[in-house]
Amino acid sequence: MPTYSPTRAGTKPPPPSPDKRWRIVDTTMRRHGYTATALIEVLHTAQECFGYLDSVTMRYVAACLRVPLSKVYGVATFYHYFTLKPPGRHTCVVCLGTACYVKGAADLLSAIERQTEVHAGQTTQDGNISLLQARCLGSCGIAPVAVFDGHVIGHCEPGAALARIADWSDHDA
Repeated sequence: MPTYSPTRAGTKPPPPSPDKRWRIVDTTMRRHGYTATALIEVLHTAQECFGYLDSVTMRYVAACLRVPLSKVYGVATFYHYFTLKPPGRHTCVVCLGTACYVKGAADLLSAIERQTEVHAGQTTQDGNISLLQARCLGSCGIAPVAVFDGHVIGHCEPGAALARIADWSDHDA
């Protein structure tokens, strides 16, 4: 197992906090030998642990992997999988792939945006709902498709989607 290549100070920087999730991030970096080529894998691990990538996380990863912060930020903002904002308690993803779009996904997304008062890529002010869009979820045969907290709903009609979102608001109030 490769060991940490010392920084100029000679040691790996300490985790930003005593939070045990940093151990998981550190394990991923150690498994990859603290190399710059592990950047995407480490960012995936960090986002799985914390739900998003904040500036503290990106600075820590940059220092440990000895890559410029600008590169970490560039990777985190280039790939759509990564998010720099905390997610809502609930997540709604609307597919806008060709099949879904043709079958009314744009209207579905518009209806959800009106009800939640946020646009795709945003989270409601109360932190309850994050609304996202996807290029394709690979469920074209049941278009239009939306994913509510990880559950794929095919042939999704605006009324059914709005009822599910209203249910989230009612239960979390």
